[in-house]
Amino acid sequence: MLDMIVRGGQVVTPHGVAGVDVAIQDGKIVALAHPGVLEVEVKRVIDATGKIVLPGGIEPHTHIGIPVPEKWAGRPEVFTQPPEAATRAAAFGGVTTLLDFAGALPVTPDDPVSTDPIMRQLESRRQAFSGHSYTDFAYHYILAGAVSPRTIGEIGESIQSGQASFKIFTTFAGRVPYGHLQAIFEEVAKHGGIMAVHAEDDDMVAYMEEKLKREGQDQGYNLHLVHSNLSEDVSFRKVIRMAEHAEVAIYFVHVTAKEGVAAVGEARGRGQPVYGEALHNYLEFTCDDYRKPDGTKIHTYPAIKYAADRDALKSGLADGRLSTTATDEYTTYKDVKFWGQTVESVCGGHNGIETRLPVAFTKFVSQGGMPLTRFADITATNAAKILGLYPQKGVIAAGSDADLVLMDPGIQKTITLDDLQADSDYSIWEGFQCQGYPVMTILRGKVIVEDGKLIGSTSDGQWLSRKVSPEVLGRPVC
Repeated sequence: MLDMIVRGGQVVTPHGVAGVDVAIQDGKIVALAHPGVLEVEVKRVIDATGKIVLPGGIEPHTHIGIPVPEKWAGRPEVFTQPPEAATRAAAFGGVTTLLDFAGALPVTPDDPVSTDPIMRQLESRRQAFSGHSYTDFAYHYILAGAVSPRTIGEIGESIQSGQASFKIFTTFAGRVPYGHLQAIFEEVAKHGGIMAVHAEDDDMVAYMEEKLKREGQDQGYNLHLVHSNLSEDVSFRKVIRMAEHAEVAIYFVHVTAKEGVAAVGEARGRGQPVYGEALHNYLEFTCDDYRKPDGTKIHTYPAIKYAADRDALKSGLADGRLSTTATDEYTTYKDVKFWGQTVESVCGGHNGIETRLPVAFTKFVSQGGMPLTRFADITATNAAKILGLYPQKGVIAAGSDADLVLMDPGIQKTITLDDLQADSDYSIWEGFQCQGYPVMTILRGKVIVEDGKLIGSTSDGQWLSRKVSPEVLGRPVC
């Protein structure tokens, strides 16, 4: 007897879109079959008629249940929303797997970096989510500051344990000096991991902050002048050159500028394993929106830029220069988000994890005519491949986890705060008109959200061990 059959939908597979039935047993997809072929006993049949059946969304970039810097929040002991709330919102938004972070990022240059072993910090972070997550989860490990030889020496063990990706910053208080960064790149490459990189030129960022303060122009609506196009261009190209020497694969988080898209595209054209991510708020807004009332609510670091940059990000996702969509999920309340009003103090992030799939579906599929196979790539499949989850996750195929989202393309829905599940009192997507919306989310064969109702449990989510394939590490495969 099968546990479930999802029947009657348009199923998005690696080979195309087909009207096949999806058979599920023990949390796995066991068969894709033409209608009527699976004449077997089944515990539940899901009628997906009129729906698009996609791989469960993979959110590759979140910041959940972590301290908000006091210079952003205006007071100590403020945290982003906890795993229960964030993963609940994720489930309603069709997300079945997310990647958060382990390891702490210093807020000021004087803050100490933890000396605890990487494996101990990973275990601590797993415990924070275990029993508190509606979705599956994994982590990028943050390496910050002048990383010690001892910590660099722990990278191999952690990769072997299933910790496949490491995050560094080239700016802010946790900036890794370039000598240390090259050593990290070489060690990660040696053991088969991948680097997630927040790339900006720190000298340019620091100079522009001081310049705008000196000139009385440091209002939050000038954030794009600090976190500039040129800064992204210079830093991306430097990181790409260092990565080429180390033979390490790079995943650039939150590409923001046309120059970043070009740098990634050129590296990929040379056969270098470089991948880029675009946040869904960067696909809608421009720096002109910063000047509107409460305009900094849309801000996520580095900074939202110009219309030409927005268009380049959308084109990059459509033509393959960029690989994934993400949110940089960082949910707070309005009193925190709007406390800082300068280029140094505006709080980054917003409650975006629930809105990524419907917003992207509207923009790319309903309005842009993107093929459904490409939409599945940028919302699930590519993240799974790049970050070491494929083919367990990110694909509808026999043997893969039965993680599915049913999208109803006929739903016309206006996003309102009342409809969202996040622990927050604002949404940057208030009033956005969606054409298509997720109506069911299935995690490993269990329905966790159905017709606007939460059915899943905080014990459903599991930590995921990851291993990136040699193909992904050797050349740009997605």
